[in-house]
Amino acid sequence: MELDPAALDLRERYALMIGAVQPRPIAWVSTIDGQGRRNLAPFSFFTGITASPMTLCFCPARNRRGEPKDTLANVLETKEFVVNAATERTAEKMVATSFEYPRGTDEFEKAGLTPEPSARVKPARVRESPIALECRLHSVVEISDGPGGGSVVIGTVVGGRIDDSILKDGRIRHDALRAIGRLEGDWYTKVAETFEIPRPKA
Repeated sequence: MELDPAALDLRERYALMIGAVQPRPIAWVSTIDGQGRRNLAPFSFFTGITASPMTLCFCPARNRRGEPKDTLANVLETKEFVVNAATERTAEKMVATSFEYPRGTDEFEKAGLTPEPSARVKPARVRESPIALECRLHSVVEISDGPGGGSVVIGTVVGGRIDDSILKDGRIRHDALRAIGRLEGDWYTKVAETFEIPRPKA
């Protein structure tokens, strides 16, 4: 098929976007609002940007009414967030936090997760996650503000926690982390089969 986004409705564009960009890593983002109320939600438009400084981004989309996610509102208010790793062990609880609860609902409590104090930011880490990257807001790029639109949230990693159990010689091992990725619809993937290709040398 030839792709013409202008000829598609929102549902069709969304289905093709999440189908074309896969597998997608998942940022499980914890925030607090100005009153200190916790929020936790997953985002699969997510990636690292640079190592110096350590910088990453995730993209919260607006809902069908064009309203921003609580995560974005909290980040704009407090300028801090934590990106927790989504793994096979936490998959079902991660999905439970994707539900659109009323603002102020504590998804840690709803999903039976343990909030762990962060070292350098105010939002809590997810104790059950083997990686927690504590971030301060660098900037927000608004792409569009209508239904299906969204923003790019860029954060600088200022601290965090990496479980020793997933480290070997100072590096995170994928076979120990057992991260999951998002596919189309309600499908997810495990890192089940891997292969190594050495990069060309001059």
